[in-house]
Amino acid sequence: MAFIQQTHLSIEKLHTLIDTVDSIVIGKKDVTRLTIVAMLAGGHVLFEDIPGVGKTLLIRTIAKCLDADFARIQFTPDLIPSDIIGFSVPNADGTLFSFRKGPIFNQLLLADEINRTSPRTQAAMLEAMSERQVTLDGVTHALPNPFFVLATQNPIEYKGTYPLPEAQLDRFLFQLSIGYPETDQEIQMLAAPDQQKEVEKLKPVMSLEEFLTLKDTVEQVHAETNLLKYIVSLASLTRNHPAVRLGISPRGNQFALASARAHALLAGRDYVIPQDILTILKPLYRHRLLFENNLSKDEIDAFIEQLTKELMIPTQVRFRR
Repeated sequence: MAFIQQTHLSIEKLHTLIDTVDSIVIGKKDVTRLTIVAMLAGGHVLFEDIPGVGKTLLIRTIAKCLDADFARIQFTPDLIPSDIIGFSVPNADGTLFSFRKGPIFNQLLLADEINRTSPRTQAAMLEAMSERQVTLDGVTHALPNPFFVLATQNPIEYKGTYPLPEAQLDRFLFQLSIGYPETDQEIQMLAAPDQQKEVEKLKPVMSLEEFLTLKDTVEQVHAETNLLKYIVSLASLTRNHPAVRLGISPRGNQFALASARAHALLAGRDYVIPQDILTILKPLYRHRLLFENNLSKDEIDAFIEQLTKELMIPTQVRFRR
């Protein structure tokens, strides 16, 4: 419990951050919480949703609350890799080149409508998302620390889009959906001040240094062996299911553990409980599973929920104090 006590104030600030985002993007606190969990676990997030529900607003608000260097890239069919990474510029006599950094060199990158650009340009994101670096002309350039990609894509428009390959989808820790607000929440939104202006007025809730300290403590969160077995057993069910063409990989299991630990930390615990795993399972699994037949998001979520019913949830968890 020692490190939880040491980081208690920072955890409280994270909850203040979540409440602040909820005051701007009304009624979507669970989505904000899972976004923060993914970032604590060191992962990226893909928001797949219809236009106009607040994806960009949510991301901008998080960046403002964390006082993070922020950039937005609008992905379009004519975008090329150098528009993202940067390019080399020769000096006056052409003997030396200097590197001009692209917008990817920011701590928080909004990749808006990422599926609207070509596979070649999408591939430029792979090294950045996996290794936090980019390579140009044989020279490797480190990206800022931290570096998070929060991307959006529209699931209902397919004309002029390029489906993200499995290798890139796997780089996203979670796939989240904001969805329509409830009726009373939408009325509250209409009655509230202009959301864009309210974001500009926000002051940072916590520093990035505090956030990184919390992120570094995630690995200290304890998970009992029976919970590790539960994570692996769930993944094994996906690999052997007749309806599944591609199940959860070992890397997916590593992400499951990291995000369960982050969820526990946000709850103020230094140990994982089964509910931590169950909470992160759908956003972690839904974009990694490939099925023999095309399924809707709701059908995929129902499939994941059915998986959890096929295994006994661990109950005898020895909490470490």
